[in-house]
Amino acid sequence: MADNQEQLSMPTTYDPKAAEQKWYDYWMKGGYFQAGRNKDAEPFTIVIPPPNVTGMLHIGHALDFTLQDIIIRAKRMQGYDALWLPGTDHAGIATQSRVEATLREEGISRYDLGREKFLEKVWDWKDTYANRIRSQWEKMGLSLDYSRERFTLDEGLSSAVREVFVKLYEKGLIYRGKYIINWDPAARTALSDIEVEYKEVQGALYHLKYPLTDGSGSITVATTRPETMLGDTAVAVHPKDERYQHMIGKTLLLPIVNREIPIIADEYVDKEFGSGAVKITPAHDPNDFEVGLRHELPQILVMDESGKMNDQAGPYKGLDRFEARKKVVADLKEQGVLTHIEEHVHQVGHSERSGAVVEPYLSTQWFVKMKPLAERAIEAQKSGKGVNFVPERFEKIYLNWIENVRDWVISRQLWWGHRIPAWHCQDCGHINVASEDVTACNSCGSHNLQQDNDVLDTWFSSGLWPFSTLGWPDTDSEDFKRYYPTNVLVTGYDIIYFWAARMIFTALEFTDQIPFKDILLHGLVRDADGKKMSKSLGNGVDPLEVIDQYGADALRYMISTSSTPGQDLRFRWEKVEQARNFANKIWNASRFALMNLQGFTHADIDITGELGTADRWILHRLNETTRDVTRMLDAYEFGETGRLLYNFIWDDLCDWYIEFAKLSLYGQDEVQKKQTQSVLAYVLDRTMRLIHPFMPYISEEIWQHLPHEGDTVTLAAWPTYDEKLEAAGAVAEMNLLMDTIRSVRNIRAEVNVPMSKKVELMVKPADENTYNNLNRNIEFIERFCGTSKLDISLAIEAPSKAMSAMVTGAELYLPLSGLIDIEQEIARLNKELEHLNKEVERVEKKLANEGFMAKAPEKVVAEERAKMNDYSDKRDKVKARIQELQEV
Repeated sequence: MADNQEQLSMPTTYDPKAAEQKWYDYWMKGGYFQAGRNKDAEPFTIVIPPPNVTGMLHIGHALDFTLQDIIIRAKRMQGYDALWLPGTDHAGIATQSRVEATLREEGISRYDLGREKFLEKVWDWKDTYANRIRSQWEKMGLSLDYSRERFTLDEGLSSAVREVFVKLYEKGLIYRGKYIINWDPAARTALSDIEVEYKEVQGALYHLKYPLTDGSGSITVATTRPETMLGDTAVAVHPKDERYQHMIGKTLLLPIVNREIPIIADEYVDKEFGSGAVKITPAHDPNDFEVGLRHELPQILVMDESGKMNDQAGPYKGLDRFEARKKVVADLKEQGVLTHIEEHVHQVGHSERSGAVVEPYLSTQWFVKMKPLAERAIEAQKSGKGVNFVPERFEKIYLNWIENVRDWVISRQLWWGHRIPAWHCQDCGHINVASEDVTACNSCGSHNLQQDNDVLDTWFSSGLWPFSTLGWPDTDSEDFKRYYPTNVLVTGYDIIYFWAARMIFTALEFTDQIPFKDILLHGLVRDADGKKMSKSLGNGVDPLEVIDQYGADALRYMISTSSTPGQDLRFRWEKVEQARNFANKIWNASRFALMNLQGFTHADIDITGELGTADRWILHRLNETTRDVTRMLDAYEFGETGRLLYNFIWDDLCDWYIEFAKLSLYGQDEVQKKQTQSVLAYVLDRTMRLIHPFMPYISEEIWQHLPHEGDTVTLAAWPTYDEKLEAAGAVAEMNLLMDTIRSVRNIRAEVNVPMSKKVELMVKPADENTYNNLNRNIEFIERFCGTSKLDISLAIEAPSKAMSAMVTGAELYLPLSGLIDIEQEIARLNKELEHLNKEVERVEKKLANEGFMAKAPEKVVAEERAKMNDYSDKRDKVKARIQELQEV
């Protein structure tokens, strides 16, 4: 319970830096974020999308994590046994690339170190960056259960990965074979389809003439990659293309290498495109690979794994693929084979990790058969037993992808990652797959075994994340039985295919349950102009920089309430400032309240007595806000939740109720004063609870100063809707009072009469009930309208010389004699009219000037027209006001 000294010690201004470190340490020491404190409570689980241990967290992470923290804090307060499980991802290619880059700066490579020593370096990197990420989580105020923190390469997850690999292999769903895959020549590893980013590139289309070996003519083909022609093993035409019927079965002489290749017929060819003839390079194009299989064509690789031309490339051996392209084109020109070149804009795949141009490459890899896994996921989704997508439209996108999914290449030519649990017998060639290390070949008994050098795609292990982190494959694990399946996954819409879909496939296959009930998909954080943030553009925002400048609460409130499910949001510094100002408003209002709650204890709070209109009204509004905030949070509508809280706190509580409360707090009626103190303490306590998931630090700091019970607002009960607090009558009365006060203040502003000057006010109620309501609250009208004389009567006659306003249920009159000197006001308005006439004339001349209109940009002309409309509108209003005053 807060004592008087605590109430008195609340600083004049809120200092985020001091509060944040103090309260995070307090929360951690108290173990308030640990799940399992109440075994009787219903569990609620979120597993964090594990950030890569490649560097510092960015503003997109701040959005993702803040939304999760809001959900988990609210659920914890609502009485759930809430688990938010933290962890990080080893991020195979990305992390290995970063470590290799640091080694290059030292003039060494991973090969100089060897596998074991290199992996020691990567583990050191992982420890450094995992600690940095943990520090950033703390700075953001995230309520994670660190006692359950996991890493995708830790021992428990490694056993889960091996278990899944072995079981899929035994079912025939994992296989090894030669196939065209996406190859990253920079990282020297295979990539899955979704690790390839397609960018529009200005290239060229090269038209080549291949001669028939019988001397009867030639066939023209076109290619964007002439260097791959060295691996051509056929030219294909459509079987029904009459132009080439007589050529099918003949052979061509492949220029430069002078190899005979056949002309084949295949329905893959589009006879309407180009010449209707296509060069077939089975080792360097996925479509050509399929054609090659159908026609049993040779597969000739002309490049090595680094993207350089190999022995099969003849005179071009050792050249980089792009250098080879230039040399091949020059030689084809010289031989007269290149008929012409045309500019050609096309989509070119780039490695998401290294940025290198991806090479379609024939390679021996490990694959997962996706169709059987996808069928189960599709069936679950269409039968209503699948995942609930928020927003719903992403379900269609997800289904479209899994219905057309291709086999997944899961092997990566890296050293950092889960090494494939397969041992190749060097004597008989048998592949031994097992969850434990194999020492003897299952086929021949030989001990001469070599473990597969490849590691698994990062997404293979992170696809098991919702259940592997909770103890699976030990299905008797306490955490697995209690916290799985999880309740909600919060992630960006950009990794539905990378991660979300893989988790659903594997969870259904290995746990017979969906891994999470809801999947909340948020957008990307873009800059103020809507551009994607990137290092190259220099428009990224460091969340720690924002926190250092404005505090964690300001960042959290701004980024969460600016978000709508599934939509990108724009980061604007002015919005962070507005959030900081909101925090300051909360602080100042709370500080005022606490100055008037000295000596008041939690036991003194009593809201059951005879309360005034404003008291009943604010309790009603708190009750409404509680109901609506809870409903909106459950629907993941964070922006709408933020708006509700902002309106209640800024408008209802600070601008109206606290101002009304001053009358009784400063008054002589001790009973009324104690009632107001009770309401103020009660409302502030509940308000801090409602705002806590968004602004954990300032809400804890204020709550600890308030009369309260319990150790922390983190575990304080979430406010609930209470029918007994409904007060429709008080709402009607307050609406009448607020409308009256606003109308009088608007009239004052219109005629430039400051609040310091008292005015006469006449109010004519529409009926007896309104009359009673106004009289019951007369002190508020006198105080906030600043009246020298207040007349409320059903019999008022409208004065001839007065400003008037209509509110629901009453007419308001302010006699002019008490407001302004009419002659003086007319003189002032005439001066203003003269100024506006000049401005209108100036803009009219500019718009009539042909030279200006011809040369000025459209935007400038539009601005001048807007000025013209604005000045004309103001002039009309001043004219009308002068006429009104002259008629008085």
